[in-house]
Amino acid sequence: MDTLERLLKLTATLLAANQPISAEQIRERVPGYADDLIAFRRTFARDKDLLRSMRLPLRVEPVPGSDPQVDGYRIDRDEYAGSGIDFEPDELAALHLANNLVRLDGDAVPDHRLNAEPGIQPPGSIGDVPFSETVASLIGAASQRRCASFRYNDQDRTIEPWRVSFARGHWYLSGWDRERAADRLFRVDRIQNEVAVEGEALQPIGSLPDPFELRGWELGVDDPITAIVRIDADRSNSLPAELPETRVQDDGSLLATFQVRNIDAFRSFVLSFLDHAEIIEPQELRDDLVTWLEAQL
Repeated sequence: MDTLERLLKLTATLLAANQPISAEQIRERVPGYADDLIAFRRTFARDKDLLRSMRLPLRVEPVPGSDPQVDGYRIDRDEYAGSGIDFEPDELAALHLANNLVRLDGDAVPDHRLNAEPGIQPPGSIGDVPFSETVASLIGAASQRRCASFRYNDQDRTIEPWRVSFARGHWYLSGWDRERAADRLFRVDRIQNEVAVEGEALQPIGSLPDPFELRGWELGVDDPITAIVRIDADRSNSLPAELPETRVQDDGSLLATFQVRNIDAFRSFVLSFLDHAEIIEPQELRDDLVTWLEAQL
């Protein structure tokens, strides 16, 4: 049993408890803990820290009737869920862990009744989200701080996952690429084989932009290519407002700088301007566009 499944069962057990339950009772009721007492205590201490890090209100209170007094654990269901939610303990546990491990697309934002963050409004409708064994493996690796190995773009990759997120109809994995010693963003449906989860993650968890905030040409796993494009003056208002660098020329045209990780998406964007845009540099992107256009003739 992996950490994610054990946390789900532990959370559901604590939510279902009518009174504080001891560590020994938890050891008996929750599958996945070692028989060895020292190993159990070490794992249980780590699990408690994980639950607290996800802002789950874990209470430590005396077990009623214990003599000498024994510490017990529980999660007050009303305090945790708030009003207006009626889930079974295992359903509530799954929602909480999913809410903390996965960010969803569109108008979905964390529900304050699930993560105890005040001031955040409940989410709107998010529709159906596709799920797979690959996504589950990556979420498990991220939650356990383990490495994930897979094949991507016909190359073997070993990644220390930071976050699995859903945006624009696709799952994305952000993390540290060990072979390239750099952070990377992967589209999960393009992973070519079964994900192997093995070895501990060593790199501190970093931060990458949310895939929902990125444009098509920025969604890729290669090192970025700096591209400069000249846009005719009468079409410059079609550029995204958030471009980091633009320069107005004497004739009113605009020189816009792009960081390109996905050449196909960048080519499509430039072609949307028809003959009102020109790639100034680098030469490799100019050549790519010319080659593509000649292939269409």
